[in-house]
Amino acid sequence: MNVVEVFVGNNCVISTDIYDLWLKGHTAQEAAKSQQSKVPLKTYGATFEDLYTDVIDHYRIFAGLEEMLKTPTRLSHQLVYQFDTETIDMLIQKYYSFDASVIREIFGRKLNSRSRKDLDDLSEETGVPLRSCRRQFDNAKRVFKTVEEMSGRLVDNIQTHFCLKEDLAKAYAAIVFITNNRFETGKKKLNYLTFEDFAVCANHMISNWSYSSEDCQNHEDMDVDMDRDFLMDLREVKVLMEREYAEEHRSLMLRVLQPTVREKVLTEMDNNFRSVSKAIINIASGLNHSKESRDIFIDVFEKLIEPWVQMSWSKSDAYHFLNAFKDTALQLDLFRTSPKLVKIWERFMSTFNPLVLQMYPKT
Repeated sequence: MNVVEVFVGNNCVISTDIYDLWLKGHTAQEAAKSQQSKVPLKTYGATFEDLYTDVIDHYRIFAGLEEMLKTPTRLSHQLVYQFDTETIDMLIQKYYSFDASVIREIFGRKLNSRSRKDLDDLSEETGVPLRSCRRQFDNAKRVFKTVEEMSGRLVDNIQTHFCLKEDLAKAYAAIVFITNNRFETGKKKLNYLTFEDFAVCANHMISNWSYSSEDCQNHEDMDVDMDRDFLMDLREVKVLMEREYAEEHRSLMLRVLQPTVREKVLTEMDNNFRSVSKAIINIASGLNHSKESRDIFIDVFEKLIEPWVQMSWSKSDAYHFLNAFKDTALQLDLFRTSPKLVKIWERFMSTFNPLVLQMYPKT
């Protein structure tokens, strides 16, 4: 005698608690045990087996939905399960949610099958179950592969194809942008930086340094790349390293900062101005070379943040220095006579300064 299991679904009601447990990678047995402490079974005259059966039913629905969730636009048009729009939105947003600790580690890896095989170690490091790590890795890879060669605004492309809310789409935009540009994020010195730190920096770059920037002349190109013409133009700021301009810049800095920073900081700024100015300008002009652009985070840390922290500069000291560095340069004659150079400088520094400050240690 053959035994056939039949599952019929209609007007599906989803338990968000059970869905969360499924997304976290728990087995049905583990999920039922977790729910047991929350559901007063005796009140309903139910047993653990009844609860376990309910969890199994939910897990069967989730398994059937998963292929559709990989292409979220399908969910609104499918006829297998009946959901209201609020439930569909919840299913998508939660499915593409992630643990910041997991994505922080994925940043430094190529999104390929070899990296996926290493997720066992990542699961052990983060304490996130392997099944959940795989879902998060696959989602990041899927979003990346879908939008990497699309023209137009990166966040818009992600929202269109994955139906994500703006904040979550911006988080994925940061993942795509950092992965595509192969920025170095895995160095030990950068371990103190969180996913949020990198996401904030990446979204500043997308807004101002990519092809979607208001200053870009070619909006039709891919938003996952930095604006090549802008990076080429950045080489022009190297003129600031010439002795006459460097000295005038330093003098203007001293005058502006004197009323706002401690005497110790002012003295250190005076003594180290040439080296700090050279570091900032070299980072700017080096963005045109892929190897140097990949090291932007480590360069900012080693050439600016690390020396400032060693001199006991506060984040406020760094803020005053960077703003004065940007603004006083515009007072130099070479900027007054070159509107193009002004635009290049402001476009670079308006993102570079927030990037440095976002990376500055909190304590």
